[in-house]
Amino acid sequence: MGSGAGASGGAWSRRRFVGALAGTAAATALPAPAPPRSSSPSSGHTPTTPETAAAAPEPSAKPSAQPSSQPSGPRPLYLGTYTTVEGGGTGIGLATYDPETGAITGTGTLTGIANPSYLALHPDGGTLYAVNEQDDGAVTAVRRSDRKILGSRSTGGAGPCHLAVHPTGRWLLSANYGSGSVAVHPIGDSGALGERTDLVKHSSPAAGPGQEGPHAHQFVTSPDGGHVLAVDLGTDTVYTYRLDERRGTLTEVSRAQTRPGAGPRHLTFHPGGRHAYLANEVDDTVAVCTYAPATGRLTIGEPQSTGSGSGTNYPAQILVAAGGGYAYLANRGDNTLARYAVEADGARLRLLDTVPVSGDFPRQIAFSPDGTLLFAANQKSGTVSVFHVNDKNGELRLAGKPFASPVAVCALPL
Repeated sequence: MGSGAGASGGAWSRRRFVGALAGTAAATALPAPAPPRSSSPSSGHTPTTPETAAAAPEPSAKPSAQPSSQPSGPRPLYLGTYTTVEGGGTGIGLATYDPETGAITGTGTLTGIANPSYLALHPDGGTLYAVNEQDDGAVTAVRRSDRKILGSRSTGGAGPCHLAVHPTGRWLLSANYGSGSVAVHPIGDSGALGERTDLVKHSSPAAGPGQEGPHAHQFVTSPDGGHVLAVDLGTDTVYTYRLDERRGTLTEVSRAQTRPGAGPRHLTFHPGGRHAYLANEVDDTVAVCTYAPATGRLTIGEPQSTGSGSGTNYPAQILVAAGGGYAYLANRGDNTLARYAVEADGARLRLLDTVPVSGDFPRQIAFSPDGTLLFAANQKSGTVSVFHVNDKNGELRLAGKPFASPVAVCALPL
């Protein structure tokens, strides 16, 4: 359950023992890669750590918004892992993928970053951000052009497991799972992070059934950009905040509670901006939500099936294709990807089928930028599976043998 354990001890480890199991893939030394394409580099702070390179009826909407020209040649892929568990990686995995075939080629490792379990990219493409998921949580910035570590900043909490860049590119949002808090950091012109501007702990409502306290699992911006939303598994609540874009401070404006014990983990918005979909980890359900951009109010609908079988299952991440026609859910335990038709302009999900993920414990899923491929990071098997996404009906087809990546917990294709 939980997000996964990277650090030893701490109050957050009990809920996260499942994720602490190491993957079966071994770390492999790889040749140092050539620097990826990026925006013009700019000077950054002196690194705080050294950087080294080592070896059914179809919905009316289209499943994805295809660009006018398909990418050609290998594309960058970054891979998150845990560095403090048995069989874990040694840093952020570096790889490329073929946008036509989905084949992944490992190119190296960016070391010097502890437990980079979740990754995000600046809107200008020049800077990569990683959480340091440990008791003394932090976030780290890396300049992509030369892979220089631009420094780390404390998140003010334990076990940060998610981060996202505000659409303005000026603020980094992170969620501390272990301490149930959310943090905001300013982003400078170089992409480096400044000192934290706000930290809000979810002190109420009381923790849900079986929880010892709050567990912030996600912190994201609404499609309209007017609000930021924090999903807390421990309090069974989604909190809506208004972000002061000058000062980087948070003001709570609304709360939405699931049924007790649902354990909400991950929220994703329909491109229409009026609906969102919530994956509930603890009670193995998903829910359709309505969202009011003017007020930031989220209303959570009735729980629905994840398509999992009779065994134990922890749904992890849910995604919606760019065209709004289909949604996909990662089922950890059942080890499948569920496909839903998105109907009624986003107001309804209809389960179509599930497909084997060809791995164990799919922690995170992500689309390639053009929406033609879906990547699944399988934590326990230490693999990344790639699927072709059918542009007519949203069906998934496995693209060859999964790629070995130690304790794979995040895949970020660019």
